[in-house]
Amino acid sequence: MLDGVILLWFVLTALSVAFVAIDIRSTPESPVLKWGFILVAAYTGPFGAFLYVLGCREPLPGLHERYVTARWRQVLGSTSHCVAGDGIGILAGAAIGSTFHLSPPTHLALEYVLGFGFGWTIFQSLFMRDMVGGSYSRSLRHTFIPELLSMNALMAGMVPVMTILMSHIFDSDSPRSPRFWFVMSMALFSGALVGYPMNWWLVVNHLKHGMMTVRKPDSMQPIRPAMNQEMGGKMAMPGMGMSGMEMAETGKSGMGMSEAPSTLRPSAASIAAMTVLSVAVFGAGILASRWLQFSPPGRN
Repeated sequence: MLDGVILLWFVLTALSVAFVAIDIRSTPESPVLKWGFILVAAYTGPFGAFLYVLGCREPLPGLHERYVTARWRQVLGSTSHCVAGDGIGILAGAAIGSTFHLSPPTHLALEYVLGFGFGWTIFQSLFMRDMVGGSYSRSLRHTFIPELLSMNALMAGMVPVMTILMSHIFDSDSPRSPRFWFVMSMALFSGALVGYPMNWWLVVNHLKHGMMTVRKPDSMQPIRPAMNQEMGGKMAMPGMGMSGMEMAETGKSGMGMSEAPSTLRPSAASIAAMTVLSVAVFGAGILASRWLQFSPPGRN
């Protein structure tokens, strides 16, 4: 029966990825988040496709700007970006660790290092460097703490789920088995749920990006007059229909981060407190996984 469930899951995942990959081409979203939602659909199947439709897909032409300004959608974009980038490294680490039968601490460390490394240096710093003037080194500095907090929360949700499922599902610890990838899908989805509150704090405090709207200049004409009237002639704010050229010039694209005024960013003490909290949450996830690993099956 389990094999049937897993087969159905992969069929739905394939359909979900195909739908998102085709449909998102007409969604006025940034390229990095478009790839992010495609990857999230690959990781989480129909859940990812559902979140794309509910959180990012333009409901009607010209409404994406208003649609994505909702705080929960902004945070969904941030979380999806985190899961997409970190997930590549985490999956690579899990496959390598399982193939070479690494010890649990080494296995976990490899997943963390590869997940954090790919998410930080590629998905955060490289792809978002235009937000800080195009400087990759500056982007690395500004995205380190947000990536650290997101990664800690993501792994805190993943580790216990991986442990309990792999201990109860035969042959799920081998990358050659579909069961392994099913377990990793469930773990990544759980990690996204745990990481969502942390990304909420990061978005609210302008340390991470949220959803945004990117339109070609020729597609801006029908909506720009109404936007200007609503905003009293002021420049569109994050997520309000700025073109790619405008975002590159102003450094503001709905992504928050370093371009936010210093008065909007949290204090060093607040950042330190949240860093400690993220480490504590990650530690709790590891402790929970250890308890689940050694608990008798009847207690699980």
